[in-house]
Amino acid sequence: MLGVALLPWPAASAAPEADEPTVTLSASQAGKGGSVTVKGEGWRPGALLMMLICGQSTPGEGVVGGTNACANSEGRAVTAGKDGAFRKKLPVAEPPEPCPCVVHVATVTGEKARADTAFKVAGHPVKPLPEQAGGGRLSVLSDTRLEGSGSLLTWFGAPPRRTLVFTVGNVGPAPLKDPVFQVGTSHGVFAPQWEERQWRGTVAPGRKARIELPVELSAGAHGDYLVSLKFGGKVLAEQPWGVGRPWGVTVFWLLLCLVVPAAVFRLGMAAVDRLRPRRRRAGGRHRTGRLAELTGLLPKLRLPRGAVAADGKGRHAAPDTRTRPAVGSGAPGPGPAERTTALPWFTPDTDPGAPAGRLSAPSDNSPTKGNT
Repeated sequence: MLGVALLPWPAASAAPEADEPTVTLSASQAGKGGSVTVKGEGWRPGALLMMLICGQSTPGEGVVGGTNACANSEGRAVTAGKDGAFRKKLPVAEPPEPCPCVVHVATVTGEKARADTAFKVAGHPVKPLPEQAGGGRLSVLSDTRLEGSGSLLTWFGAPPRRTLVFTVGNVGPAPLKDPVFQVGTSHGVFAPQWEERQWRGTVAPGRKARIELPVELSAGAHGDYLVSLKFGGKVLAEQPWGVGRPWGVTVFWLLLCLVVPAAVFRLGMAAVDRLRPRRRRAGGRHRTGRLAELTGLLPKLRLPRGAVAADGKGRHAAPDTRTRPAVGSGAPGPGPAERTTALPWFTPDTDPGAPAGRLSAPSDNSPTKGNT
């Protein structure tokens, strides 16, 4: 009875294998410029998938050379339906690495899943897979993390930098010396951009080591990124990275849009101020010269001798109180030679400091009024 009770367990363990995504092709081979129809089943409903033709790969080993061995420019994106199936044509292109080749389908976002199926590109060279150096195999023993922070230069658009830190263990029979990892960064639906990073050291069989690898993005990068770690053609870990927007660049452009118009306005106003006073001075000189010219053209009026004599008698009869000296002051009065003849409607200015030729209106005490 105990054996019968244990019989269902193998079937239950085989169930996940039946749920793994699969990919089938309409043709096993095609030449460059043609196309092949790719059909998939068992994918997550609504998952965004990427289809690529990759060289130096087999369904069992996966994409040994990574996506650098795939024809990325001819890849196609497809979305799985509600039933987890899809159907789409894929143009045939020669990958950068020789065959054996596969059609590689993998999820772009969400839970990772992939499937490879063998495919032959007609006319493309075929070479055996490269041998893996050493018999060591690494396995990630801890969660990966990104250490480091941004700086003031990053806030102004400098390339963001971090350090990918993780712990690996050698589960193979041979030691690994100076292993070369591949670190890839991807943004959105784009494929990762892989770069080789070599770690200096040796990991003995059954031992573990702490690995630190530098990661750098392009200048001005911002948004949600995904950092992937690959070794031996297999992705070992992935770490999300949220990069903030370089607000310093935005502030710089805002200030530039405000400062430049203000500077132009100030320069324009300075130019106007330099020209405006010159015009005023030029106009003032012109008006002054014109007035002097008109004054010179006025006729010089003279009274007849009889009027001059009568004016003299009137002055003796009604002397001007304004010029009369004080009693007892001893100041001499004006003599006959100092008297001047004035017009009936003008009187000379008695102010000794006044300029010559200045005329003033007669007052109530003027001699002319007394004569009349």
